[in-house]
This record gives sequence, structure tokens and C-alpha cells, in this order.
Amino acid sequence: MSRSTAETGSTRPIRPSDQPALIASLAAAVRDRTTIVPEVGIVLGSGLGGLAEDLDDSVAIPFAELPGWPAATAPGHAGRLLLGHLAGRPVVMLQGRFHLYEGFDSGLVVQPVLLFKALGARIVVLTNAAGGLDPSFGPGALMVMRDHINLTGRSPLIGPNADSLGPRFPDLTDAWSPRLRDRLHAAAASEDVPLVEGVYVGLTGPTYETPAEVRMLAALGGHAVGMSTVLECIAARWVGLEVCGVSLVTNAGAGYTGEPLTHEEVLESGKIAGPRLANVIRRFVADLPAAETPPG
Repeated sequence: MSRSTAETGSTRPIRPSDQPALIASLAAAVRDRTTIVPEVGIVLGSGLGGLAEDLDDSVAIPFAELPGWPAATAPGHAGRLLLGHLAGRPVVMLQGRFHLYEGFDSGLVVQPVLLFKALGARIVVLTNAAGGLDPSFGPGALMVMRDHINLTGRSPLIGPNADSLGPRFPDLTDAWSPRLRDRLHAAAASEDVPLVEGVYVGLTGPTYETPAEVRMLAALGGHAVGMSTVLECIAARWVGLEVCGVSLVTNAGAGYTGEPLTHEEVLESGKIAGPRLANVIRRFVADLPAAETPPG
């Protein structure tokens, strides 16, 4: 597929009923490169791509080499799909992701997690860089997401449903698996890494929030805010993946410090705290009981 065709396809509406054929094409393209059947899918957010360096026997596929996927444009996102072994377990990783603020349709934003399921994963770990809404969360805090608030105004499930992938009306009561959250905390304790828990608020971006918006989001019950993740979680639960995730709080929200917000600050915090998060995820994957993951 040419770049121009991929770019056109990435911006057109993708309905749930379109996804089975598109995901099958993506899976076939991956299978042309590797036979690895992943147990876990991991999405690496801004500044957190370093975990990819820990993969053994890895195969890296740039986004633009997969059908319908454009190259990543967000700073700090390498834009590669990787399959390999982490802590001895087969995994698939997304080094970077697609965002609504790049002009991409919500159906494209969630295709990576749908592809994880098609390749064999049963568990997905979502990570992101986020702004702090809770003043007690300092820069570098790692927050396990226990729930989310979707304020993007979008859903990847609008349109004719694909019953072969998931139900018309998926339940999100335990969108963020309590069982996997416990495992994240156990992994963090083993690595002597402190974790907090909270509610992630998803907006479209690309602007950072105003001080008034930060106060509003905190009043709504949010603890961290970012420009990704919520649509991925919805799609993952739709297809039956078990979901957990961690936000790296890179900065206090607007108005808390009086300082302007920059993406460079996000990436710098990722460099500092990213290795701690990598240790937690590596231990989390290593400690998953084999009975919870598919054969292969």
C-alpha cells in the first residue's frame, strides 16, 4: 500500500463492522514477518518507549509498513509494532500510538489493541504520560488506572457492530481489571517502586488544559489527564481483552505551579521515571501465571 493510500485510509471513518476485515489484513501482514504468538500486549506512551529495548528475539515493523497504518507523527513516539520476548514471555508492543489530535479516526486509534487480540494476546497493558490533577501526585508519580472518564466525545464502537468481535453494548464496570491492578501493585512492591491509584481523564488535545479545566476535571473525580488511552480501553474490553495500565504523571496540571506546560517536560519526565515503570511492567509480565495465558 502506498503512503498516500495509507494516509487517506487513516482519516476516513472506520466503523466497528469494518474492523474484522481490516484486522485480518493487519494480522496477515504481521504473520508474514513472525510466528510469535503474544501472551500480553503493551502500549508504550510518550517518553516510555525504552522498554522496547528489553525485548529479546524481537521483530520490529514500522507503522507505515502495515496496511492502512500511517507513520506516527507525535513527538516521542517511534511508531513501531514489535513482537519478541520480555522476561521470557512472548509479547507484542506498540512503541507509540495513534491519537485523535493527529486527525485520525477513532477506529484507527484502537486498531492496535484489536490487532493484539487477533495475534493471540489476552491481556493488554496501556501506559501513557499524563498531567496531574491531584496536587499530591508529584512529577514522576506512577498511577495505576482504576477507572477512566471519556471526555473525547468519541467512541470506537459507533456504527454497525461487528458481532464476531464483541457485543453491541459492552459493560465497562470493571474496565480496568481489579485482578490485574493487584498484580501491578505486587510487581511494583517487588521492585520497590511506589504506585498510586486514580482515575484517568481522556481528552482529545492537542492543547494542554486551562487552569479552569484542571479544576473542573479534578472536581469530576479525575486524578490525571491525557490525550489517549480511553478509546483503547473501550475497544479492548469490547473484544474481551483484560485491561490494566499505568499513567506516568509528568507534570502538575495548569495553574498548580504557575509555570507553562511543554511537551519537552513530558519527555524529560519519561526519561527519568520511565525506567521505574519498565521495571514494574517487566516484573508484571514475568510473574503472570502460565495458566492465564494462551499456549504458544
